[in-house]
Amino acid sequence: MTVRFDSGRICLDLAAQPLDRTETLDRFLHAAGLVPAATPLRALDPQWLDPFRELRDCVDDLVHAQLEGRRPGPALERLNALAADSAPPAPRAVRTESGLLVRALSREPECRGLLAAVARDAVDLLTDPAARALLRQCERDDCRRCYLDTSRGHRRRWCSGELCGNRERVARHRAARAHARELASR
Repeated sequence: MTVRFDSGRICLDLAAQPLDRTETLDRFLHAAGLVPAATPLRALDPQWLDPFRELRDCVDDLVHAQLEGRRPGPALERLNALAADSAPPAPRAVRTESGLLVRALSREPECRGLLAAVARDAVDLLTDPAARALLRQCERDDCRRCYLDTSRGHRRRWCSGELCGNRERVARHRAARAHARELASR
């Protein structure tokens, strides 16, 4: 499974992840840049899945509450607790054998620190009026993904033009062809 990053924020991308296996979480954390590519997550085990699922659900609930204009529930308190829990490992530059500088972490990544990094991204998103104004939900009927609409004119309609947008265009085309066939058969 490919990890998608088309929402514009790490917390929104987490909210769209299934997190069904540790491999999925590992791919997400590396692809999101929270853990450098060459850094193994030695401590990652199945016990990491439940806290990340909880954070995913908190972000999803809070973002949808924002979009629907309703007051957030207990998810807000939980998000704040996760954001305050532990500092993520600091990035640092290290020189490779060839002399290039690459990003590394100051210490071994832990579940709590990585949770805090994503939770802080959500806090930043939800407390930034400019970013909040760009929040949208995909217009495809069976998609709940949210994203930041940074398109020119702010007319983006789908979380991904290649996936949801294409599916919508194909569905409209099929419906139009079916309608034309129906009219022709009368």
